Amino acid sequence: MPSIDLGWIVGLVSKINLATPTWDLFILLFFLVGSLVYGLSMGRERVVMLIVAIYMDLAVVNNAPYLHTFKANISLGQAFAFQITTFVSVFLVLFFLLSKTALARSFSLDDHGKWWQILLFSTLHVGLLTSVILSYLPPSALAHLTMVTRQIFTSDTGKFVWIILPIAAMILIKGEKQKQ
Repeated sequence: MPSIDLGWIVGLVSKINLATPTWDLFILLFFLVGSLVYGLSMGRERVVMLIVAIYMDLAVVNNAPYLHTFKANISLGQAFAFQITTFVSVFLVLFFLLSKTALARSFSLDDHGKWWQILLFSTLHVGLLTSVILSYLPPSALAHLTMVTRQIFTSDTGKFVWIILPIAAMILIKGEKQKQ
């Protein structure tokens, strides 16, 4: 059996300094707390509905014809705050509306889900949300993050992986549920 080199993880953990926290540490804590506490408290089906709301939100915010006009009227330093606020606002409205529709009933919200499915979907949800929000930040703000964080969440490959993984997980888990 091949050995796994965990030296890079030890190297990353050894660089964490709680006396002078960095944005990377906040992102890591958001990722861990969001994946564990948030996901386990909501359940699999609600987290999947949140993922669907993110996809719908991305479609709306990235293609809304008048948002670019408003963004052009805002100074360059505040444009990313407008984009993030718009994204989060539309996301919350979509989630609220989706929870009142037939889509919510089709997810059988009484089924909390298996612990590993909840953990998987909440990790994918928090990762996708982190990737989307960080993608709205200007390059000057991203420069303060470590290369690892930028590679995982904001690189073209990272963003693509965070977009695709939840879809793949929904397909695979749905297939498993149908077999039972």
